[in-house]
Amino acid sequence: MQIYRSIRDLDWPLMIVSLGVCALGVLQIYSATLNTRWADAWWKQMVWVGTGLFMAWVVANLDYHFLLGRVSYFYAAAVGLLVLTAFVGGRIFGSTRWIKAGPFTLQTSEFVKIVLILLVARYLADLKGKAVTWQDLGKLVALLGLPMVLVMKQPDLGTSLTYLPILVCGILMAGLRWKYLLVITGILVVTLPIGYYFLKPYQKNRLVSFINPDRDPKGTGFQVIQSRIAVGNGGMWGRGAKESSQTHLGFLPVPQTDFIFSSFAEEHGFIGVVVALVLYFLLIMQIVQNAQTATDMAGLYICMGVAALLLFHVLVNVGMVVGRMPVTGIPLPLMSSGGSNTWSIFLMLGLVNSVRLRRFVN
Repeated sequence: MQIYRSIRDLDWPLMIVSLGVCALGVLQIYSATLNTRWADAWWKQMVWVGTGLFMAWVVANLDYHFLLGRVSYFYAAAVGLLVLTAFVGGRIFGSTRWIKAGPFTLQTSEFVKIVLILLVARYLADLKGKAVTWQDLGKLVALLGLPMVLVMKQPDLGTSLTYLPILVCGILMAGLRWKYLLVITGILVVTLPIGYYFLKPYQKNRLVSFINPDRDPKGTGFQVIQSRIAVGNGGMWGRGAKESSQTHLGFLPVPQTDFIFSSFAEEHGFIGVVVALVLYFLLIMQIVQNAQTATDMAGLYICMGVAALLLFHVLVNVGMVVGRMPVTGIPLPLMSSGGSNTWSIFLMLGLVNSVRLRRFVN
């Protein structure tokens, strides 16, 4: 009876929209990888979506207060997992981001996002309505800074940056004073140019190619140029799978992962892009709606942390494929091929549903 009630009371509009995005992703992965060595990626993605749904249901049935009460243990485990990855993780494409777990290869940094959402929600909820002070801000920056540094060392600048919207959204909602915000903005303006010199050579090249991709069209600017051509090729209605030259002639790099939106735009055109972006809009707005109906501040922070993270992913990935953002390797949620990101997103949706289900508990 309890199982029936939990299934009945899930946020079905949220889950249906999520599966709609997943369906677009699976279809595009199938088309983009046809007759390539990744031709089995589409059915693997279906397995990840199916198992992700089960994970979301399990997390939805856990009281998020139970998870918040043990967030210090989760945080210690997350940091430990990142350290373990540095020592025993497999090196792929020059980065040590993955660790073997039985038959699976997991990108550990993806699951850290969930812990950080819980961590920020717990800390800010414990303030009980008090404004965020410099001391609070310093503690949160330190807590998020440690996993960020560990992920940057992999190196994976893109994933480490996805931790920031969780913190920014939380402290703004908690009531950060304007003078604090002005000081932080001033510090960033001064330190960001200095931070450029600490980037890896390939990361510097990506920034330069973002500003001027034609500077090295066959090297660092190749991805951006080919992606923009693919998006432009789509026109209004798209060229279809058989006529999508950038995708199927090998000009578009990794069309099933980071640049799946370029491939999708080429095959389905402006109309397809609008449909996909509307689905993402509905997904994020449904999460925000759950935040508005949460029974406490902790639930509010959890939902808004998830919404901010997904919005950041979508804006950066879509901006990247049209040349408005640097190439960072941030996947498109629920569309890009990949088990770790897919599972982490479904676990977050499970958290949102956990907040929703607690509305029905007396």
